[in-house]
Amino acid sequence: MSQEVISIDARTGEPTGVVGVESSSDDVAAAGAAAASVAAEFEALQRDGRARVLRAIADSLDADRSTIVELADRESALGQPRLTGELNRTAYQLRLFADVLDEGSYLEATIDHAGETPMGPRPDLRRMLVPIGPVAVFGASNFPLAFSVAGGDTASALAAGCPVVIKAHPSHPATSVRVFDAMRAAAKSAGAPDGVVQLVHGVDAGRALVTNPAIRAVGFTGSLAGGRALFDLAASRPDPIPFYGELSSVNPLVVTPAAAAERPEQIGRGLIDSATLGVGQFCTKPGLAFIPTGAGGDALRDAAADQLSGKPPGVPLNTGISDAYATGLDRLRKTVTLVAEAQPQAADSTSDMRGALFETSLDDVAGVLEECFGPTTVLVRYDDEDALLERLRKLPGELTATIHASSDDPFAAKLDATLRNVVGRVIWNGYPTGVAVSWAMQHGGPWPATTSAHTSVGTTAIRRFLRPIAWQDAPQHVLPAELRDGPVTVPRRVDGRLVLPGQ
Repeated sequence: MSQEVISIDARTGEPTGVVGVESSSDDVAAAGAAAASVAAEFEALQRDGRARVLRAIADSLDADRSTIVELADRESALGQPRLTGELNRTAYQLRLFADVLDEGSYLEATIDHAGETPMGPRPDLRRMLVPIGPVAVFGASNFPLAFSVAGGDTASALAAGCPVVIKAHPSHPATSVRVFDAMRAAAKSAGAPDGVVQLVHGVDAGRALVTNPAIRAVGFTGSLAGGRALFDLAASRPDPIPFYGELSSVNPLVVTPAAAAERPEQIGRGLIDSATLGVGQFCTKPGLAFIPTGAGGDALRDAAADQLSGKPPGVPLNTGISDAYATGLDRLRKTVTLVAEAQPQAADSTSDMRGALFETSLDDVAGVLEECFGPTTVLVRYDDEDALLERLRKLPGELTATIHASSDDPFAAKLDATLRNVVGRVIWNGYPTGVAVSWAMQHGGPWPATTSAHTSVGTTAIRRFLRPIAWQDAPQHVLPAELRDGPVTVPRRVDGRLVLPGQ
């Protein structure tokens, strides 16, 4: 018998209503079959048709803004200002991917005409990227709008021309259903076939979705343990498929001795503001801060401790995160030195997540490399720059690294050269919590930060859900419009030369 899907008020822990029932294996099979059945029709909408669908979805979400934000706030306790910004981001990235479709360079359209080469005659070859097929997307707990049902994975998959089956996150099921209903109605009104977006619920449904033969790729944002289990499922299929998972990162922040001497209070306060933003429930939270020994580092530590003492506790997204955070804090208390801890909001408020600041030495950093998801960070003191570089080279893969340096700091270039080998994004004199949706963004990194070299944020996220195909000596009428002779409609490389529309 299917289990009910219940919406929970994150602030009170009380149920607020039944959203539906968990999806059965038959439900998942039907969703996969439906997605496969409409894939060709959705691809046939071409770039302009899919751009119209994406813009219609963005408009629909904007029109239902007040209800969506209210539901998301009730289920996440993230606050209406934060969630309003998140909905703005969601609509923006949908429209940005519509712009990507209009521009067309993502197709990597390439033409090599038949002719003589130093190796002999060459046939006519034409190549571009095409949709990979139906995609499974897993909603994330910490971003109920921007990384969930209508989030970046869904937007980029739809832009690529792939139908999407979304697995709703149990932390915000009512929000998921409301957003999905707005998406489905908008997609249909813009000419998309029924079934191009679908929604399932439940842990078992998620596993069944990854192994469903109709699914050709998976987008996931979540825990290392959960992501690894699904990654292994995707790889163990008779026909293994790509699993694009964003999993775990401690996001090291490094302060040079010169920067610590110049602005210790500013960096210390900024570090805590970043580490506690959103109750520390950001995948880019700086979980390790490497700061020098000496007066500058001491002043930075003290400023960070003072800043933390003024931070109120926050409400966790769900009890699982709260329990995991408590376990993580216990592990840190047994491993490193507690510097400061925020006070609880009330004596009986056991679910509040309190910020904590810890300190250790460079020699003992191996014990604090596991992510602690919540409002905490660990200061790692170093007194030897070469030893620090050696330690940084051995870090596991990370989403981000941050460097705080002074102008013309001779140590900064060495840090950049070291850190860029273990991360996907290097931030200078700033903080990593904040991932812009743009053409140049890279949100990903070596394992265990992600399971691929691709980004899950920004325009090149579309590349995950495309595959290349080449046509050899094909007649013009069977070629995609972007590869036919005649007017150039998208940037393309012809016989080795880049040709732009209008040229």
